[in-house]
Amino acid sequence: MEKPNNSIVHVLGVGLDAKDGHKRITQAERFSVIGGSEETHSRMSETIIKTFETLSRRGKNIEDVDKSELEEIIRDNTPK
Repeated sequence: MEKPNNSIVHVLGVGLDAKDGHKRITQAERFSVIGGSEETHSRMSETIIKTFETLSRRGKNIEDVDKSELEEIIRDNTPK
C-alpha cells in the first residue's frame, strides 16, 4: 500500500476584511493571495514571499517541509 502524498504544493492566503470593494489578487507559481483590505493583503503577500525566501535559504522546496515546519516558518515571517 502506498503512503498518501501529503505534500504542500500551493499556499493560499485569503483575506476577508476588505470593505472598499477592491478585488486584490497576487499570484505566483507556488502561492496565491486573494482578497483582504490593502493592509491585510500586503501583510499576507509579504509573509508568503518571505516564507519562500526562508525555504530557499534552507535549500528546501515547499514539498520538502511538513505542515508543522511550514507553520513555524510562516509564523516567523509574519510582520509584527
